[in-house]
Amino acid sequence: MKSKIRVPSLKKIFLTGLAAIIPVIITAYVIASLFYFADGFLGKFINEILKKHIGLQIPGLGLIIVLLIVFTLGLLIHLSRMRLFKWIEGMLFRMPLVNKIYFPVRRIVNFLFLPSEKAFKTAVLVQYPRKEIYSLGFITGESSTQFKEKIGRELCNVFIPSSPYPLTGFTIIVPKEDLIFLQMPAEEAIKLVISGGLLNPGE
Repeated sequence: MKSKIRVPSLKKIFLTGLAAIIPVIITAYVIASLFYFADGFLGKFINEILKKHIGLQIPGLGLIIVLLIVFTLGLLIHLSRMRLFKWIEGMLFRMPLVNKIYFPVRRIVNFLFLPSEKAFKTAVLVQYPRKEIYSLGFITGESSTQFKEKIGRELCNVFIPSSPYPLTGFTIIVPKEDLIFLQMPAEEAIKLVISGGLLNPGE
């Protein structure tokens, strides 16, 4: 007996195609927007100078310059052993309005692009907000010795990020023996948080 082949409905086919194409469109739009912004911000100004003096214009020059600036800044920070970075941050910290914007932004950028940093290197499961319900978190360090003396157990600071915006979340203090340490790269754990559980590790 031949098995019947189920033909999906037109609605399901359309939604499947929509789900496939929307992320592609959004990604292309973001990249194109960044390209046009960088090219318009720096490229237009420098291309006008080049056109005036040598009669030449270079498409995408602004983006190339931005990439070179980012690479050069990263190189200088590494060569100065982070002293340059700390000096820049010190200046920003002393600016009343700027520090309120800069440091939250830096936190989420580090969370997304530098997951290998020590602060978010270890992913764990913790029973929160109650027993039998598990939350994904990251160990951010050992708790204060004062807490350890009061509780009489080894404690860890755990940051539990919110989905899909990991800039916000909860910091809880958990006994080390109550943590479930995961053999999961930080990148995969962050992907799970941002997607709200839609993307499981390894996908």
